[in-house]
Amino acid sequence: MHLVYPAVLSALLFCTGLYGVLARRNAILVLMSVELMLNAVNLNLVAFDVWLSKTATETLHSGQALTLFTIAIAAAEIGIGLAIVLAVYRDRGTSDIDRLRDSAEGPGDDPGPGDAATAQDTEKAEATT
Repeated sequence: MHLVYPAVLSALLFCTGLYGVLARRNAILVLMSVELMLNAVNLNLVAFDVWLSKTATETLHSGQALTLFTIAIAAAEIGIGLAIVLAVYRDRGTSDIDRLRDSAEGPGDDPGPGDAATAQDTEKAEATT
């Protein structure tokens, strides 16, 4: 098998994952797109390892070893990422990335349109007494 076939497939998977990261608003879909990008890199590492092992006299299979480390890091990343997304969803009620703000800001810290009206009513009540 030529090196071109897995390289092109890897490039297509990586571009699909990159599009998913840049275009999606849902945090879980962004995490899935990051996983797709990591799998494209893994495919590329294994393909180049097999291609280079055919030409080398001593085969170290360093690409496959690096792929195992990448899989372990990806598993840890998706576990921690899903835990963070679930915690944010429980706290804020949404996993939409555009609606989320700084994590230090609580849901009651941002004054809404109803809070301004109650502040004006309080000032009027103090002025009349």
